Amino acid sequence: MTQAPAFNPAWAATPGGETTLDSRRPLPPAGLPTPLVYDVSEAALRLREMNFAAKRMADMAFVSGLDWADALARLRWRGIPPTTGLDAMPNGAARSQRLNAALAAGEIAITGDPNARTTRLTWTDPSFGPPITGGAAAPIGWGGIVTGTASPAAITATPIPRAPASGKPWPLGDAVETPPAAGAALTAAVDRFFAASKGVYGLLIASPDRVLFERYGAGGAPDRVTPSWSMNKSMTGTLIGRLLHLGWLENAYAPAPAPAWRDPRGIHSLITLDDLLRMRSGLAMPCLDGTTPSLGFEGSAVYFDAVDAFAAAQANIVATRPGNVFRYINAGINVLGAIIRDRIERQNLPYQQTVYDLLPDRLGMASYRMSGDIAGNLIASGAAFATLRDWSKLAVLYLQNGVWNGERLLSDGWADYALACQHGGTSYAATVWTNADRRFPALPPDAAWLSGASDQRVFILRGANRVLAVSNETDNPMDLAALNDVLGAVLAGA
Repeated sequence: MTQAPAFNPAWAATPGGETTLDSRRPLPPAGLPTPLVYDVSEAALRLREMNFAAKRMADMAFVSGLDWADALARLRWRGIPPTTGLDAMPNGAARSQRLNAALAAGEIAITGDPNARTTRLTWTDPSFGPPITGGAAAPIGWGGIVTGTASPAAITATPIPRAPASGKPWPLGDAVETPPAAGAALTAAVDRFFAASKGVYGLLIASPDRVLFERYGAGGAPDRVTPSWSMNKSMTGTLIGRLLHLGWLENAYAPAPAPAWRDPRGIHSLITLDDLLRMRSGLAMPCLDGTTPSLGFEGSAVYFDAVDAFAAAQANIVATRPGNVFRYINAGINVLGAIIRDRIERQNLPYQQTVYDLLPDRLGMASYRMSGDIAGNLIASGAAFATLRDWSKLAVLYLQNGVWNGERLLSDGWADYALACQHGGTSYAATVWTNADRRFPALPPDAAWLSGASDQRVFILRGANRVLAVSNETDNPMDLAALNDVLGAVLAGA
């Protein structure tokens, strides 16, 4: 078992005895978070389906820059089922089929305004009730924002100041030398992979010094930003590591200092940063369909609802004992996002710009951009965009043990901590997946990767000192067996 770094050994000191808190004496700030009750009625589910499709259209047309007709052809309907319990993951296949049928019947209208950079979808189903309209916006410099029928916060109308592309050789900048000719075995493996994975935008292989191989599919290009979804969890986790290194956070094992969880009388005070990073927070949502209550563990409302994502995440209840149960959800990572925002603002720094200044812009990830929510928060759990060349830089930082261009950005030992699964029953580490369950037979168990919906990944192959990044269109199938063959060829030096 890899031992995590002790960022502040003094934190290990504990009081000599138990402390009893008198609830009759308010504590500053007093009060516990009011639980969010998640609406899973049919009307709410349909609205989420329209909102998600609107975001996908805004992302493809106004962020990735695809032609509108091409974006329409690429749209895959995401059925949004009611959230499920602790032991099951939701399956939206039946709802997706119904959405396809509704579109074919002319019930769903899709419109886009390129000047306003907005999209709108309306589902008119007289047998159900009034039309249901969803919407999204993609302001310049931002990823898509779910808006429903509202407008996002004014801050989103202004592009976030960013460091420009440097023109330096990759990875410090965006100048990429022509890669060397690939060997026959690697070329053949990549050919098979692209033939079997029609939605792939591109695939890139690199060492810490240079890009060794890249190929792009239909719609992909070296300078095209593509959706990454939950790969952005790894950026959020690395930002937490950055704040620990700077001393803006105390310790990975300290109680998570979420702004809404400051009352020590609440059960949330048992959740640590480590629990949030490793998906062991125990967070869940009370759900209500009419009068029938249930408990849901997905926390994906951030991609479907026009809400303040950070407030909603902190309003989750604690349903399982913190630290004991792995359950992959988005809410815990957005709690980390709220912590990052709080720590930045405590330094009297501009929130959105500083998120980029702390890490992405230091790595020269000029193409990287995050989606926002309707309140102007930068979504921590997913929905960011970047080129493959830029996403690979985050993996290179881990290959270099947190050092970039001679500067230490992450504490010595953070890479060992973050890339190791330290608890039984899961191959998940600290916002990255590992190969402990041998999902990819060609890789050693300690291989790790950033992972996003639709099988896109950035592999961190520390033993081989290599990175492999692949991006894919949302909800398009990818042949993972063929990808495993490509990984095997990389490790073989083909």
